[in-house]
Amino acid sequence: MSACPWCGCELELGRDVDASNGWDRTLIYCSDPLGACPFTRRLAPTEGIPVVTVDEEIYRLLPSFIIGTVDKFAQLPWYGATGMLFGRVRHQCVRHGYRCEALEQQFTKHVEPAAKHQATQGGNPLPAIDANVPCLPLRPPDLIIQDELHLITGPLGTMVGLYETAVDRLCTWEVDERTVRPKVLASTATIRRAREQALKIFDRETRVFPPTVLDVGDSFFARQVPVDGDNPGRLYLGICAHGSRLKSVENRVFTTVMAAAQAIYEKYGPAADSWMTAVGYFGAVRELAGMKRLADDETRRRLQRADAHAGLARRVLRRVEEMTSRRASSEIRPLLDDLGITFDPEADDDAAVPIDLLLATNMISVGVDIPRLGLMVNVGQPKSTAEYIQATSRVGRSRPGPGLVITIYQWTRPRDLSHYETFEHFHATFYRQVEPLSVTPFAERALDRGLSAVLIGELRNLFADWNPQEGAQRIDRHSAEVAAVVAGIVARAASVTGDQRVAVAVQAALKNRLDQLHNKQIQFNPHLSYATKGAPNTAPLLRKPEEEDWGDWTCPLSLRNTEPNVQLQIDDLLISAPQPAFEAMLSVPSGDQAEASP
Repeated sequence: MSACPWCGCELELGRDVDASNGWDRTLIYCSDPLGACPFTRRLAPTEGIPVVTVDEEIYRLLPSFIIGTVDKFAQLPWYGATGMLFGRVRHQCVRHGYRCEALEQQFTKHVEPAAKHQATQGGNPLPAIDANVPCLPLRPPDLIIQDELHLITGPLGTMVGLYETAVDRLCTWEVDERTVRPKVLASTATIRRAREQALKIFDRETRVFPPTVLDVGDSFFARQVPVDGDNPGRLYLGICAHGSRLKSVENRVFTTVMAAAQAIYEKYGPAADSWMTAVGYFGAVRELAGMKRLADDETRRRLQRADAHAGLARRVLRRVEEMTSRRASSEIRPLLDDLGITFDPEADDDAAVPIDLLLATNMISVGVDIPRLGLMVNVGQPKSTAEYIQATSRVGRSRPGPGLVITIYQWTRPRDLSHYETFEHFHATFYRQVEPLSVTPFAERALDRGLSAVLIGELRNLFADWNPQEGAQRIDRHSAEVAAVVAGIVARAASVTGDQRVAVAVQAALKNRLDQLHNKQIQFNPHLSYATKGAPNTAPLLRKPEEEDWGDWTCPLSLRNTEPNVQLQIDDLLISAPQPAFEAMLSVPSGDQAEASP
């Protein structure tokens, strides 16, 4: 968060953030110099802007609305405090929020285990309070909103679909003898077979809202309009230079479009601002880095020598930026703000410098809405049609001018060449070309990678006695609670796959996991924990992927990287040492004595 969401005043880390207070809160204050904003230090000294940004504080305070990524699901078996997000609380501290033994084991420096908090002294005097007030469990989340559903695919989608088993169960509650599951809203502009996708990930039937009843061109969220002067739309252009190096083509295309934009801007003024910032889209950081070097050298020189007789204009390339994973997340928001800076020939020297060229990977394809952008150059055809649609739709989103998308095809790549040869038909029907998403949450490999995490995630976060680190020793494999969890996972496997054989295999795998857990409980009794080592005889049940070879109790720390990295090692001794096969080859007689071999 770089600005106050209420008044828009800029926020500064050292000035507007206060973490040294008796409430154990990270308070963010509005910097309004007039003090009129209701979230300044003067008007809201103990609250500030009503947002919570630190994990510990989110667990303790439980805000009504939580924004996160699906990757957070990986914490379910590792941190018992995640159960608090689903309303699993029993005690509350008046000063610090809700309490949980696992939370206090994880964050020991803030929450005191004592039942009373004495009055504080110093700069933030606070009265003595009761730190252990009994409370009833809270209502779990009722609504789950999944934006950009098309991104939940492949290995990530498979793991998310498997972990959703635990999330769905933790969000389910009983009311009036009825089982109430959370409502799931998913949105995307590019997807095929949405029903199959929603079933495999969320175990839900799909209802498209709003339904297309009267007019296929009006979906309530979007309306088809004819392309005219008021609605210029977006124009696609394909370039395939046979026999030319890709870098050379990139350099010439970027130089031409930027010099042409400058010529139009000099003729028509601010009306041509949409094309003054060129966006380059690359499928890999390696390809982007090559263009970045060209832009800083060759492209800059070519722009200064642009030929006016060819409809171009000389231009000084002042600012080249990149939007990739190489940049810190804190730099992305200011970069997006800078993309909104327009070109102004009358601006003084102290004005912010607009961006001439933005080189980006697929980071730009989601969540970027800059109305003034109108020019994009794609280097190569993206791997999927959905990605192509999402990326190119970042330009031409406003009415001031039409969007122009130029795709550079590599003539040595068969896929690029095929798209170039069918360019017009593909772009006229590319929504039909969107590939169906692949999600297999109960495949054998997925169970190997995530079944233990789902099992422990449910057992640990559903039942308070099993939530602390030492709760791993208390799990009773023959209890009704364990039987209910196992039955729920097996039922979901049968519902999602429609194959009873898969359900039987999942049940057998769960029984095997529980038998292994029982053996570990006997071996380390009474010192078995989930993840931490305490006394000398204490052993953790869960293993991190980097600690050892993947086993049944290895649980991922991220849903995106579920496969271990492969490190290639070459042994010089084995290469230099003569091998029997090589010796046999060397001993073959030469000349007429050698026999032909197949």
